[in-house]
Amino acid sequence: MELQRIHHVAIIASDYEKSKAFYTETLGLVVLAEHYRAERRSYKLDLALPDGGRLELFSFPEPPPRPSRPEAAGLRHLAFLVPDVVAALAELGERGVAVEELRVDEYTGKRFAFFADPDGLPLELYEE
Repeated sequence: MELQRIHHVAIIASDYEKSKAFYTETLGLVVLAEHYRAERRSYKLDLALPDGGRLELFSFPEPPPRPSRPEAAGLRHLAFLVPDVVAALAELGERGVAVEELRVDEYTGKRFAFFADPDGLPLELYEE
């Protein structure tokens, strides 16, 4: 087996329109396709990531809540690479997004910080 890269990450939103606006308007991801699946009462929104990967945003009726802290068991967080994490944090702040304090990885010396999507899903900005 030869894994090449992550193809997509799927996220289920509790408020589809709010999350759609967050990922497209606040984060600036480009819409590739949007479909409503009547049999599931669910939207599926395909968003382009700059590296060719995709983020899939779904809506389902009454999705169950789950832990979303970065230290909860399961998927920890979704990280986006940025050229300047401080500038990106400032831009998010200007757009009304609450961001955590800048951190520095004790092993690599790289800067990063967390923020959350409308459902509290931990997102990270990471600077190489």
